[in-house]
Amino acid sequence: MTAPMIRVGNCSGYYGDRISAMREMLEGGDLDYLTGDYLAELTMLILGRDRMKDESLGYAKTFVRQMTESMGLAKERGVRIVANAGGLNPAGLAARLREIAASQDLDVTIAHVEGDDLLGRAAELSFGEVMTANAYLGAFGIATALRAGADIVVTGRVTDASVVVGPAIAELGWGRDDLDQLAGAVVAGHVIECGTQATGGNFSGFANVDMSTPLGFPIAEISEDGSVVITKHEGTGGAVTVDTVTAQLVYEIGGPSYLGPDVSTRLDTMTLTQEAPDRVAITGVVGEPPPETTKVCLNAFGGFRNSVEFLLTGLDIPAKADLIQRQMEAALAAGTVPETVEWQLDRTDAPDPATEAQATSLLRCHVKSAAPEPVGRAFSDAAIQLALASYPGFSVTRPPSAGTPYGIYRPAYVPQSEVPHVVVHADGRREEVTPPPVREPVEKTTDVPSAGAGTEDLGDWAAETVRAPLGRLAYARSGDKGGDANIGVWIPVDHPARDDAYAWLSGFLDEATVRELIDEAATLDLEIHPLPNLAAVNIVVHGLLGEGVASSTRLDPQAKGVGEWLRARDCAIPASLLSDPIGEAAL
Repeated sequence: MTAPMIRVGNCSGYYGDRISAMREMLEGGDLDYLTGDYLAELTMLILGRDRMKDESLGYAKTFVRQMTESMGLAKERGVRIVANAGGLNPAGLAARLREIAASQDLDVTIAHVEGDDLLGRAAELSFGEVMTANAYLGAFGIATALRAGADIVVTGRVTDASVVVGPAIAELGWGRDDLDQLAGAVVAGHVIECGTQATGGNFSGFANVDMSTPLGFPIAEISEDGSVVITKHEGTGGAVTVDTVTAQLVYEIGGPSYLGPDVSTRLDTMTLTQEAPDRVAITGVVGEPPPETTKVCLNAFGGFRNSVEFLLTGLDIPAKADLIQRQMEAALAAGTVPETVEWQLDRTDAPDPATEAQATSLLRCHVKSAAPEPVGRAFSDAAIQLALASYPGFSVTRPPSAGTPYGIYRPAYVPQSEVPHVVVHADGRREEVTPPPVREPVEKTTDVPSAGAGTEDLGDWAAETVRAPLGRLAYARSGDKGGDANIGVWIPVDHPARDDAYAWLSGFLDEATVRELIDEAATLDLEIHPLPNLAAVNIVVHGLLGEGVASSTRLDPQAKGVGEWLRARDCAIPASLLSDPIGEAAL
């Protein structure tokens, strides 16, 4: 007999999240499962460096600290734990957890999932010279371990949602063909995977959220039909609203079809309903067969880099920037020239500045090289030795330091049949998980409302416009996916004319407008996807982050602030849509 519903909580959205969250979630109320997401593309590079220094490492050490404190409490409360904290060494993490259990005299069954690490087959699979190569596994290995009685399951690289989908499969009796149910659980996992981002963190509408106490971590109540309710423990900070959930749904996605190794989830099919305070229901999610291939996260050594940030104050900013640039390049030319020299001038100064900060702009010089010498002492000396011989007011934010190594991220794709998916049970028994059957690709099978009309086709209500920041009408959330930036923009659920506002927004945010508003995107490839069921538009800017977070030289290398930058841009917005603008008090 299967359970009618399970409660799955989250206690980590990234490697370095709030250490106390595991205990808070266990003590805060009823849970069946507690999950944590510790991995990101950058994290795999960090763990790769750890493993190079010590082969016994390669997993999230913060998870070990949390489990040392809370393993006994989880056992006492009957809460099973699933986390991807194994990183590059899930077997090592499982062994470490068994040591903790033995030291605390706990009868805990610990299993791990492996097979994602393809580094040993990099040449065979044509990956080139890489430091890490990890395929994204699905959730059925986790489910297999749980059905065999594991209290704790740790994995390597699985999809972020899999730590939630696995418990749902195990408890609710689903199989490979239950695509709609699997898709519902993927949505649940996607919403709660980043922790407090679903309860008001990193949220454009933060002014309407109680931030006076630490934000509560989210919980997904998953029913056997695949419907979901997102909530949090009573009495914790933050809020769970349609808008906080939408913010996470549009985070780091691509088009309407959200591909995964177990199911392709149609993000344009779900309905969100505010069921009660801090309870948002998600229904109607449609699942389609997964692709034949799965994604592989590749990290390679990129070389060495360094940077210096010059402060340019007062008048003649362009001339000052030109002078120091010419002087630096002449000094570098006298020695071994870095392979890449990149300059960025941010005009952060203001006319008639009341403070020195308002008079100051930032000029950044970034250098990269395959060898450490050209970006090390020679670069630092070139910058600092100009201190008394360059522009008036010469200053830097900090002296350049020694060059540091950096990594390059890129994705690859391999058939799922090429990736071993293995459960290692507590007794050492190894059990292989069969990949999903290969099926014919499906055309769009859902009846999805069309996007809004072009702005020229709107009614008379749109004729009168006013110049205002886009953020007075819409919320946004942005982030990174490899070298690409994703920006989700949506109309808040309480807008009095939400349908009209979305019709305008979806027509307004075309390629030409996005390139105008985000000037860094002027020459980059764009994807723009309407999501009418969420009153949202998702924008993918390919290559904005170069070769990934670890090598990006942008001020905001993970694109976390791009959405808020877009919201700050002035646009001609229909006056009728701004009768109650967002953040009017701040104007």
